[in-house]
Amino acid sequence: MAGTATGTAPGQGVRRWWDADGGWAPADAAGTVLVADSWLVDEGRVRGLDRHAGRFGSACLRFPGPAADTTDRFLRAVAAALPARGRWFPRVELVGTGPGTRLRMWLRPAPPRTATVRLWTAPGPDRRRLPAVKGADLDHLAALRAAAVAAGADEALLVSPEGHVLEGVTTSVVWWRDDTLCGPPPGPGLLPGITRALLGELAGTAGHPVVTEQATAADLAGVPIWTLNALHGIRPVTEGLGRFQDTDVATAEHWQSRLAALAVPADAALIPVVNP
Repeated sequence: MAGTATGTAPGQGVRRWWDADGGWAPADAAGTVLVADSWLVDEGRVRGLDRHAGRFGSACLRFPGPAADTTDRFLRAVAAALPARGRWFPRVELVGTGPGTRLRMWLRPAPPRTATVRLWTAPGPDRRRLPAVKGADLDHLAALRAAAVAAGADEALLVSPEGHVLEGVTTSVVWWRDDTLCGPPPGPGLLPGITRALLGELAGTAGHPVVTEQATAADLAGVPIWTLNALHGIRPVTEGLGRFQDTDVATAEHWQSRLAALAVPADAALIPVVNP
């Protein structure tokens, strides 16, 4: 089920429609969000912007709407419009508006980064309708995260009907078995995580095996677990899954610095054309 866009409270940024002919125009929160993607902009620098753009463009092709070259032009316009100072967490959206769709940017100040995370397991199996499309289940995932916060956690964990760990509502989930980086197998039930892919490449380059495996919470009782996303980067799980030790924070910060080193100026980031 697609998510309904929420309103913009004072201090939470501004929304703007984009038109291939007219450029930017003021936007409100109306419409149904079909696809969304977000990334961190820190002093004008972004990591993996080309990958976020590719994921967004590919997901947009699932819905009637702008052609691939139009979406590509929109993403290039977004990159050019990103502020060069401050910390921001912009969101690009394909929005259903009555009989058609439109492209919108929501430029938001970035929330503070947190170094660790507490997980709460959502009851029952994963009920997303389009797990591989970021933004398509916004309302459902927001409700789960609110339930997690009400339970004293920070993030809701999603599991398969068989009980296998999938991901959080806003994060990928990975774990370490000795020096091997592990995570759930990719597929239609999993969002292609940009930060997970970048970390996997860094780990492989550093000589660490990178593997996928299906694992239940019980299978992960004795291993360190990390959640990953564009806003926070790497956060060790302190409660709700796996095994946490104080040294896990220092290890995560070491890899966090490697991720941060991947950031490049947004206006120089390569944004690929998305082909049907």
